[in-house]
Amino acid sequence: MGMDIGMEKAGFSVRLVSEIDPPTRDTIRLNRPALPLIGDITEHDAASVRKAAGLTADGEIAIVYGGPPCQAFSTAGRRQGFQDDRGNVFLYYIRLLLELRPRYAVIENVRGLLSAPLTHRPHTERGAGHADLTPDEERGGALEEVLKRLREGGYGVSFNLYNAANFGSPQLRERVVLVCSRDGETLPFLTPTHAQDGGYGLPKWRTFREAVADLPGTPKDFVKFPEKRLRFYRMLKPGQYWKDLPQELHREAIGASLDAGGGKTGFLRRIHWDRPSPTLVTHPAMPATDLAHPEEDRPLSVQEYKRVQEFPDDWKLAGSLIDQYRQLGNAVPTSLGCAIGRHLLAHMQGEPIRQIEGFRYSRYVETDHISWEGARARVVEKFKQGAFEFAP
Repeated sequence: MGMDIGMEKAGFSVRLVSEIDPPTRDTIRLNRPALPLIGDITEHDAASVRKAAGLTADGEIAIVYGGPPCQAFSTAGRRQGFQDDRGNVFLYYIRLLLELRPRYAVIENVRGLLSAPLTHRPHTERGAGHADLTPDEERGGALEEVLKRLREGGYGVSFNLYNAANFGSPQLRERVVLVCSRDGETLPFLTPTHAQDGGYGLPKWRTFREAVADLPGTPKDFVKFPEKRLRFYRMLKPGQYWKDLPQELHREAIGASLDAGGGKTGFLRRIHWDRPSPTLVTHPAMPATDLAHPEEDRPLSVQEYKRVQEFPDDWKLAGSLIDQYRQLGNAVPTSLGCAIGRHLLAHMQGEPIRQIEGFRYSRYVETDHISWEGARARVVEKFKQGAFEFAP
């Protein structure tokens, strides 16, 4: 409901939500008991959705928005893309919104969508002795298929990889947001409200300290770190992680992961007081994605999770403690949802949308629709020119 709260703040009213996860459904009922709620979206068509929302067969829909299951594209998963059942839900979502024909549509997803192939080939079947990858097996094939379907349906599509910190969230959370317009127009990028160092005349990013400074009471709902990990946490200061331990303790601290690639920045990680929080994950005490309090020897609490994701303190959460972490970790920060809502409202009302020349929306390159599609076109062109050999 993070996107929903943000949309409400922007001025929209939510008419219907779809959720399949039982604890999350219970949470929605606790906080929005009058809001129509349906389950598995693949069991609904446009007519039943309209009926559930209290709309007529030809009633205008302003926005359909959502985050179809993203695990199929996550870089932390198996990257099965549209071969994964969850990826198929993504395609069903697109088909349904094209049937509903809203004025605008929004799709929010993980960064992995930018590089996911349309067809996944196992790594054991790549390289020497195997045929070269086809265009569908190359990076970006899944998103290209999504764009094709939306544009064939008459929608103009723009997208970027947006860091929620640039929109007032006290969190470094990067998500792909596709904004679709039924009139075929390609909308400009979202207008940032904050900048890392206060550049462009904008206020600085909000920090974890600001987010939790006036948190009432003592946070009490949190999982625990095993004692073995606590031994190392007691040696770390705010903002530090495993590399800040004495070098002779590195292998003991993270074990065989020391030999793995990557920066391993999630191991034994304490939050920095005066920076935005790292991306909230669905479990703050997993070894490679620790989210420890800056000073206390514990993971972040559910109450702190709510503050970082900008949910109201009185927002009720159903399910077990792990269920609650998962719901908050999967949510869209409400300020990002609000930025999207205000963006669409401005376009709807014909107001100018401010664009800031040279603004860095994320730390990565080729993540907006202009540069990404240029890079993808170069890959496809290589195949057209016969630069790759195909298996018989």
